[in-house]
Amino acid sequence: MPFQREAPHWPSRRRRAPSPTCEVPPVTGIRRLPRARRLRRLFQGLATLLPALGLVLAAGAAAPAATAGGERTVSRGWNDFSCKPSSAHPRPVVLIHGTLGNSVDNWLFLAPYLVNRGYCVFSLDYGQLPGVPLFNGLGPVEKSSAQLSTYVDKVRTATGAAKVDLVGHSQGGGVMPRYYLNFLDGAGKVNSLTALAPSNHGTTLSGLTKLMDKIPGARDAIHGLTPGLTDQAVGSEFLKRLNSRPDTAPGVRYTVVATKYDEVVTPYQTSYLSGPNVRNILLQERCSIDLSEHVATGMIDRVAFKEVANALDPAHATPATCADMVS
Repeated sequence: MPFQREAPHWPSRRRRAPSPTCEVPPVTGIRRLPRARRLRRLFQGLATLLPALGLVLAAGAAAPAATAGGERTVSRGWNDFSCKPSSAHPRPVVLIHGTLGNSVDNWLFLAPYLVNRGYCVFSLDYGQLPGVPLFNGLGPVEKSSAQLSTYVDKVRTATGAAKVDLVGHSQGGGVMPRYYLNFLDGAGKVNSLTALAPSNHGTTLSGLTKLMDKIPGARDAIHGLTPGLTDQAVGSEFLKRLNSRPDTAPGVRYTVVATKYDEVVTPYQTSYLSGPNVRNILLQERCSIDLSEHVATGMIDRVAFKEVANALDPAHATPATCADMVS
């Protein structure tokens, strides 16, 4: 009988009992959003969250600072009209946002920084256009200056202070408050103006504004839509009128903080002012590794913030350095 090989015998594997957890049925009918739409939704969400974050930060900053003797230096916080200035910081600070900014988003970091140092801090919205939320500073600069005048009077009345200190970014540190001081009799109500990357003498936007004059009718068309932009362009009728008078007003102290990496106010040297009681500061002379450009200088740069603090209280000023980035 021929030899027959037995079929191999493999031990049977015991099947595991099914997991007691319920299986999730496959999801159908959901289409992945294109990347552009996902990014747009992300930025829309950020635009919604930033004002809320500002309110949270302001609430956190509202705790009054105390002197060594336990004296309260500020009774309330940011944009609280019951705040009463202290003897150490007797003037309220009015923050003026830049073009396309607003009274909250522009000051999410500087406002708490100043409140924590004992100041009454206020910020206004100006230059609003109908149907354009959040992005302000687009209206005619002369009208925006009138809004600043009204707001300064409101702050003075609420706090009882004879004068305020102005701190502004871009348009809010440049042409707009300069018009208020020089043309709307604001100098008698203001002790100082501290300007972060200001558009004091207009801008070429790295040469882009020259295109308006190369295309017939372009300047007038853009001015009709967003006069706050074209008012700041080199060669505008507004700038010609503003610069027909000296840069500074008597009795007001001026501090300008510019950055050589400014891509909006160009050339950056046009930020500087001429006249008595003026300090022109280049950020990179305080900290050579500071790479802040136009927006960052006004919104997050703590070396610039230190120069704001120095300008508000020159009697106790200390040199700003790179160490202030993390202080």
